[in-house]
Amino acid sequence: MINQEKKVPFDPKVFLATVNGGRSISKYRKDEKVFAQSSTADAVFYIQKGKVKITVVSEQGKEAVVAVLGPDEFCGEGCLTGQPLRLATATAMTECEIMRLEKTAMVRVLHEEPAFSEMFVSHLLVRTIRVEADLVDQLFNSSEKRLARALLLLANFGKRSTRSNYRQGQPGNARGDDRYDPVPRELFHEQISKIRFD
Repeated sequence: MINQEKKVPFDPKVFLATVNGGRSISKYRKDEKVFAQSSTADAVFYIQKGKVKITVVSEQGKEAVVAVLGPDEFCGEGCLTGQPLRLATATAMTECEIMRLEKTAMVRVLHEEPAFSEMFVSHLLVRTIRVEADLVDQLFNSSEKRLARALLLLANFGKRSTRSNYRQGQPGNARGDDRYDPVPRELFHEQISKIRFD
C-alpha cells in the first residue's frame, strides 16, 4: 500500500499572512498612498493592520471619501473585472500593514480554493450591503442624520462583530463574518439629539 501524503487544508488567514508567489506585504505611513486614481489596476490589496480611506476626485477637482476600510478588508478588487485603471485612490489613515496580491495570484486562488472564494464573496456581499445602506442614507435622510451616522461609524459605535463561523475549519459564512453589528436604535437617536446646528 502506498503511503499517500495528506493534503493540509487550505487556510485563508494563513494564505493572507504569508509572503509567496505574487504576494507581498508592505508597511504604509499615515497619509501614504497605497494606490492612486488612474494608476494601473494590477493587484488586490488586503489590509492586515490599520485604516485606509478610499477617495475619488472628480474632473473639477472635488474629492469625495467613498469608503473607510479596516483590518481584514480588501480594496482594489476592480482589477478582477478587467478594469485597466484605478477608479479611486487608497490612502493610509493610520500606520498600516497591507498585503498586495497580484491579479494572477488572486485569480488562481479564487479558482483553486473554495474556502478563499467563500471568504472573498462574503467580503463583496458585506461591501455591497454597506454601499446600499449609504445610498439609502444619502437619498432619504436629512444632512443632520447623515452626519450623525457618519460620525457613529467613524467612532465605531457599530463595532465589528466578533462572531465567527468555523464550519469545517473554514472562516466565512453567507452573512459575512466581518459585518458590523447594527447600532442600537436608542444610541443612534441619543447621538443624533446631541447634534445642534445653528
